[in-house]
Amino acid sequence: AIRGVLSAKRRRKNADLPSVPVLAIVRSSPPPPLGRNIAAREIPVESQPGEMGFIGDQVESIRSMQVRQVVTQIISLGMIVTSALIIWKGLMVATGSESPVVVVLSGSMEPGFKRGDILFLHMSKEPIRTGEIVVFNIDGREIPIVHRVIKVHERQESGEVDILTKGDNNFGDDRLLYAQGQLWLQKHHIMGRAVGYLPYVGWVTIVMTEKPIIKYLLIGALGLLVITSKE
Repeated sequence: AIRGVLSAKRRRKNADLPSVPVLAIVRSSPPPPLGRNIAAREIPVESQPGEMGFIGDQVESIRSMQVRQVVTQIISLGMIVTSALIIWKGLMVATGSESPVVVVLSGSMEPGFKRGDILFLHMSKEPIRTGEIVVFNIDGREIPIVHRVIKVHERQESGEVDILTKGDNNFGDDRLLYAQGQLWLQKHHIMGRAVGYLPYVGWVTIVMTEKPIIKYLLIGALGLLVITSKE
């Protein structure tokens, strides 16, 4: 009976106490690291829409500009060469000589003209006279010769003029240089008379003639300079 009374009193005390709400404990997962969030939000450059198309268009534009520039420079080089040929042809017409400018390649005319001098030629309708310095071709030889006229013989029956030449620094005349069986030069062999000269300027031509590799390197360098020039 006593236990029953005590249990009844405890129930009353517990009933008189205010009820306390129970908070539920919820385990939440920790937030992801900051670096992972940034990586998740980043979009690779390769996958950005429209970016590759823009870059590709720019690259193609640059390539097309380079091609146009190279073509323009090649055209400019061709115009330079064409202009030089036109000037050369104009000199041929003005001087009446098939080769208005020649280079002395030997010392046979020293001390008057030395090796490497440039001669300017003129060919008029006046008859060739003894003592004049002429440039002439020889049948079977490609390189012309510059020597002095030492004898002129005019044929009365035909009116043709026979010409004999000799180098100032040579002991004998040029009959040993002429074609086999040829004793005289005719007027069609004469390329022109020497009317002026520039000393030593022709050494550039001599070096390029004797060493062709230098000529090819120089031409290639000039062509590359013209093609790669931006102006």
